[in-house]
Amino acid sequence: MKRYIWILLFTISPLLAFAANPVETKALADSAYVRADYKTAVKLYAEVAEQNATAEVCYNLGCAYYRIDDIAHSILWFERALKLDPSNKDVVFNLELARTKTIDKILPQHEFILFTYFRSMTNWFSTSAWTIIALVSFFLMLVSFLVFWASGSILVRKLAFSSAVLLLFVTILANVSGLQQKDFKQTHTSGIITASAVTVKSTPADNGNELFVLHEGSKVEILDSSLKEWCEVSIADGKQGWIPKTAFDLI
Repeated sequence: MKRYIWILLFTISPLLAFAANPVETKALADSAYVRADYKTAVKLYAEVAEQNATAEVCYNLGCAYYRIDDIAHSILWFERALKLDPSNKDVVFNLELARTKTIDKILPQHEFILFTYFRSMTNWFSTSAWTIIALVSFFLMLVSFLVFWASGSILVRKLAFSSAVLLLFVTILANVSGLQQKDFKQTHTSGIITASAVTVKSTPADNGNELFVLHEGSKVEILDSSLKEWCEVSIADGKQGWIPKTAFDLI
């Protein structure tokens, strides 16, 4: 019996050590950041991110990169943090701050203001948060309808009915926002230019016509990544072209 216990302990111990390692490493990274040893903080946060890339870890790594003036990777990790937690105001603020240090000032294409507002609204919460809001509001809506049918008071019935209608609207809004956000994540793949500069070509070849130049920190949307070495991308103002896959990192 003791033999089996020892075997079990030897099997579990490395797993426990592995599980505890990210927590310990993050604590060391936090300590390094506090004492302004930002290069060490970058290294340690990156190790944690490889195992458990939470929004907090991505944000901290972005801050550490910003401190060593690596703006491209700072933006990359802020974008990754924002993807995990779209409602985080600190991430949004620091991302915008980092963008002010990029060379390329790309103006987005104009679109109908309601589309812009709706897309912004869907990022108020994460997909999981929208799901929770939808479930809670749907449950409360059912309760309101039950109160409406069961109550003998006209005032209570009016309040219950109004609440049910409002909660129905919230349920629909939460479902639509969550689905829209999920669909956007699945159908849109973006990256950040991490090379100091890259020339965008008209074709996926070195001898292709030079269209324009992108510098580190610029964001691109991936249109076609089927080729081995080249990727077709677009930027916010609508321009498109081909760049080497080594020139950017996916968000």
